[in-house]
Amino acid sequence: MAEPRKRQRLSQVNSSSQTSTSSVSSVAGGQRDGAGEESRFVEGSILRLSMKNFLTYDYSVVYPGPNLNMIVGANGTGKSSIVCAICLGLAGKTAILGRGDKVGLYVKRGCHKGFIEIELYKRGGNVVINREIHVENNQSLWMLNGRHCNQKTVEEEVKALHIQVIMAVKIICEKVGEFAKMSKIELLEATEKSVGPPQMYQYHCELKNFRNKERELENAVKEKASFLEKAKQRNERNKHDVNRYYEKKRHLDVIELLDKKKPWVEYETIRKELEDLKRERDEAKKQLSALRQAQSPMLKKIQQIDNHLKPTDAQIKAKTVAIKEASNKCKQKQDQLDRKHKEIEDIKQKLKLKQTEEEDHQKRIGNTRRAIDDLKAELAKVGDQPDVTPQINAINVELRQIQEDRAKIEGEKGDLRREKDNLCAEARMLERKLNDMNNMMNVKEEKLRARHRDTHAALQWLRQNRKMFDGNVFEPMMLVINVKDHRFAKYVENHIPFQDLRAFVFQRKDDMEKFMTEVRDRMNLKVNSISAPEESYSKRRPSRNIESLSRFGFFTYLREMFDAPEEVMSYLCLQYKVHDIPVGNEQTKSMIKTVIEEPYLRVLYTSEEKYIVKRSHYSNKISTSNSALQRSQYLTITVDAEQKRQLEQQMRACEQKLRDIDERLKVLQKEAVTLERRDNELLAEKKRLSELKGKKRQLEQKISTKQDSLRQMEQSAIDLNKIEEETKEKIAAVYSQKVSIVVAFMAQMKLRAKLTMEKVYLSLETVGLLAEKTKLENDCREGASELKTTEQKCNRLEQRKVQLTEQCKGLLRRAKSTCRMQPDESLPEDLRNVILKIVYNVLMVHVTLQAFSELPNTLDEIDAMLNEERSRAECFTGLSENVVDEYNKREQEIKHLETELEEKTNALSTYRQNISEAKERWLNPLKQLVEQINDKFSDFFRSMQCAGEVDLHTENEEEYDKYGIRIRVKFHSSTQLHELTAYHQSGGERSVSTMLYLMALQELNRCPFRVVDEINQGMDPVNERRVFDIVVRTACKETTSQYFFITPKLLQNLQYAEEMTILCVHNGAHMLPPNQWDEKTFIKRCLKRKAKA
Repeated sequence: MAEPRKRQRLSQVNSSSQTSTSSVSSVAGGQRDGAGEESRFVEGSILRLSMKNFLTYDYSVVYPGPNLNMIVGANGTGKSSIVCAICLGLAGKTAILGRGDKVGLYVKRGCHKGFIEIELYKRGGNVVINREIHVENNQSLWMLNGRHCNQKTVEEEVKALHIQVIMAVKIICEKVGEFAKMSKIELLEATEKSVGPPQMYQYHCELKNFRNKERELENAVKEKASFLEKAKQRNERNKHDVNRYYEKKRHLDVIELLDKKKPWVEYETIRKELEDLKRERDEAKKQLSALRQAQSPMLKKIQQIDNHLKPTDAQIKAKTVAIKEASNKCKQKQDQLDRKHKEIEDIKQKLKLKQTEEEDHQKRIGNTRRAIDDLKAELAKVGDQPDVTPQINAINVELRQIQEDRAKIEGEKGDLRREKDNLCAEARMLERKLNDMNNMMNVKEEKLRARHRDTHAALQWLRQNRKMFDGNVFEPMMLVINVKDHRFAKYVENHIPFQDLRAFVFQRKDDMEKFMTEVRDRMNLKVNSISAPEESYSKRRPSRNIESLSRFGFFTYLREMFDAPEEVMSYLCLQYKVHDIPVGNEQTKSMIKTVIEEPYLRVLYTSEEKYIVKRSHYSNKISTSNSALQRSQYLTITVDAEQKRQLEQQMRACEQKLRDIDERLKVLQKEAVTLERRDNELLAEKKRLSELKGKKRQLEQKISTKQDSLRQMEQSAIDLNKIEEETKEKIAAVYSQKVSIVVAFMAQMKLRAKLTMEKVYLSLETVGLLAEKTKLENDCREGASELKTTEQKCNRLEQRKVQLTEQCKGLLRRAKSTCRMQPDESLPEDLRNVILKIVYNVLMVHVTLQAFSELPNTLDEIDAMLNEERSRAECFTGLSENVVDEYNKREQEIKHLETELEEKTNALSTYRQNISEAKERWLNPLKQLVEQINDKFSDFFRSMQCAGEVDLHTENEEEYDKYGIRIRVKFHSSTQLHELTAYHQSGGERSVSTMLYLMALQELNRCPFRVVDEINQGMDPVNERRVFDIVVRTACKETTSQYFFITPKLLQNLQYAEEMTILCVHNGAHMLPPNQWDEKTFIKRCLKRKAKA
């Protein structure tokens, strides 16, 4: 590119003595001279910016170029101070900057007031704005073109130049991370304010207010309609109640008529009943007198029969007692005869038993003799068999040998079983220890699930689909990192962010892309993944041996505190330098001032704090920051990996030994079964030979025993003849006793027969008298019963007459009272006509006389009708006159509600029409604006061989507060467009997207100048170079607004344009005063240094 033109830098030096000063140098052309160069500026652009006692500056003047101005300088030198001066010098608010809410805080420390002067380009004469800031009262003095004015005048002048301070400074100055945090809705509002027409955001706010009011009207209409419907429903229900009320009233009127007529009907009924009762009583008295005269002769004759029956009954009772005594004596004699008969049967039975016993005895003797003969014959046969003793001895020898072999096998089996039990116990112990270790890992996994469910879900998917990947894939770091001592966990967790602790580590990048496609794109899970470096860094040596740092209390490096797979450790060594981060104790804390002076120490840990040491590239001074260590949450659960590996080896060895023991036990069991089978065979053979050897001796013993038994049976024989003689004598004695008993029994039988005949004669006499008495009593009883019945009837009729008389008097009084008659008023003959007249004239019931005469004339009919009418009336419960009043009142309310609902509905229709018109005014221009932004944004992305688009997004077109701008980008050809979020894109990709969106806005907004603060932070070199090229191409056009690009660093070999201006900001204790700065001398020195290098 052509060598940039030089221009003289104008600056002045403050006489104030400060330890540090700031200066700004500019490179990009000489000092502006004449209107020729100023013509390249857009109206409203900044020609000059002067700062005095402002933040880091004593005094400095900045001359920006008309196009792209690169403000470059290290952090803390005062780059952002230039932005603050632009904002405050143009009457911007301190809230935009986010550094302090009081304007006095922007004055350099130690000074009482600060100055800002800005010269703006304007055709026909530039505008110069001065602001003098006072610390004491946070007040400012304003001057416009050398004349004092107020802030409002300055704001109007700035607005006339189309300078939007908020848009030019605030939104563009936001860090990329802050911009990415904007929601779609916030992004739309910011875009409307930045590049939209002035009234667009106002229309949007009006639409949102209209929509809120529309909702209120809709809710009001719904409430009114709902209330009206409920009122109609209630009145519809009440209409039925009103009809029921009138129906009930009609039934009550009929009941009232019946109640008035009933007493007179009751009185007339009872009066007629009393007349009939009097006639019936007189006839009963006549009948009673005739019955009493006919009963007297029969009663006298019945008394005579009773006097004769009394002595006859006494004789019958005496005869009955004597007969009973004779019958008892007969029964006793009969029982004695039965006992003697049984005694004879018992004697005969004993004789039969003796005979049977003797027969059995003779049979046993015969059987014994035959058994002796059989045993003697068998003994004669056995005498010729050979001797089997040698065979038995040989068998015994072999049996003893088998017993010894079996004992050896059982002993070996016992030893093996004991060894197996010990191994099983050991295996259970090892398994328990391994389970404890696995449970500890499960606890860590449960903590991961509680903290980040998406990562846990992705972990489950990985375990089920691990075969999909070619290289090593490691679960989240917090699960595979094993801290050697739980006290070390806090160092590891404070050093490695949680975003990486929950990240999956992949050996191959293609595996990582495959994994992210599945879990992030298809399963929509928010997970982190890391590709391990191709070159292993896990064994990289620290810059210094730990022994050389032990004098400061350092005892180990962070890497030595935990174990991890090689790929994970390699990534941590590369990314977080865990191999070169020393960890110290309280001694380190006490010597911290000495420790931070040591070279090569950038990050270090004491027992409770983390220190970050930074060394200035300019002054070589050291700055430190320290923070307290947070308590560990995830890595306190430690598992000794070496111990776990040894336990698993011991477990496998135990299982192998158990399998060997089981095989040996099976072999021994087979041998034992073989020996047992042989032992059983030998025992059976020995038993057979032993039985053969002892059979002769057994036969001789049996013959001797049988012979002894035979002699005993022959000696115990029974004499049956003697027993039969004794039995006959006993039977004869019993027969003689039976004869004497029979004689006595016959005497008692004769006595009982005589007494029975005498009792029969007396009974016959009594029966005759009783029959005569019964006949007389029957005749008399018929007359007496009729007499008694007649007497009772007379008494009952008399009592009933008295009751009916009182009842008639009471009913008459009640009937007169009901019809409002006087008590002494006489009762006419035609009672029914009187009743009708009284009811019609006195009671004033609103019925015709004919209707009253149609009511029933009997009590049963009246009661039946009353019950029916009362039942019908009782069915109408909960009814009153209030129901009718409430019904009529609600009818009026319904009419009023219908009128109000119609008015609200009409208002809502009108309001919706207004909203539709306002929507057209806002939405159509907004869609065109978004399309223009999308075109610019897409062009920028296409120039980078990527894809991106911007669209207007909403879920409901009527919800105007839900409208938002959605940015979707694609950086790889193999992926799809994804919405710009913190989960789908990397930090560098988000930075690029943010910058290009801002560039698209700037292409549409004709603001005179813009400021971009450190937009390239977080970008990778490739994307930073791409964005820089786009910025240069865009900002260096002839018609482009002025552009300020603030950055602490730039890549090498960037492509620069002649239209660019480079503003280098320097700061430090040894900084030259601005008036002593010589650009030519500085350039000569740089060239000499390069030549020497």
